[in-house]
Amino acid sequence: MIRVLVADDHPVVRDGLRALFDELPDVALVGEAATGREAIRAAVTERPDVVIMDLAMPDVDGFAATAEIGRVAPEVAVLVLTMTDDDRTLSRAVHAGAKGYLLKGATKDEILRAVTAVAAGEAIFGPAVARRLLGQLTAPRDPFPQLTPREREVLDLLATGCSNSVIAGHLGLSLKTVNNLTSSIFTKLHVAGRTEAALLARDQGLGQSR
Repeated sequence: MIRVLVADDHPVVRDGLRALFDELPDVALVGEAATGREAIRAAVTERPDVVIMDLAMPDVDGFAATAEIGRVAPEVAVLVLTMTDDDRTLSRAVHAGAKGYLLKGATKDEILRAVTAVAAGEAIFGPAVARRLLGQLTAPRDPFPQLTPREREVLDLLATGCSNSVIAGHLGLSLKTVNNLTSSIFTKLHVAGRTEAALLARDQGLGQSR
């Protein structure tokens, strides 16, 4: 039997989840909370397996409530159920300690699967959220995000062993501009000079196209 606490300030949401869990023989609704503070208190007194947490909660928001539940009742898993699906909100929820993240509008099967998973110690995300996470993880990583596009071009050529005058000719820039760009690159990469910068760039795959 999975013991669940529902924390949401909207009675309609609580009513819907209560009706859902009433139909399931393996899930028991052990409490409801309309504020973040009530959710924290109920997590301690009721010791549910899972708290279904809305993030837009009165008095203490869902992020802070999730973090506090992780501190005072670490065995309780928090499953976020929210309307918000932007990356910053997802990141904040995960950093607060949420073990799952579903969007409101999830199907009964998705909610049940998520409750079962987080109760078993797994992490789970709704289909739309999971697709976005996978996209972020598989997107090409920029090894030098601190560099401007032009500085990256210069570094790529520098990594091939080109001199500043050759780089200037290749990019159609003045030698003075290239000198300034290389100095900026060295400062941003915290390297002593072009040899160290070239080695660092090659380690990250630059200088391979020429």
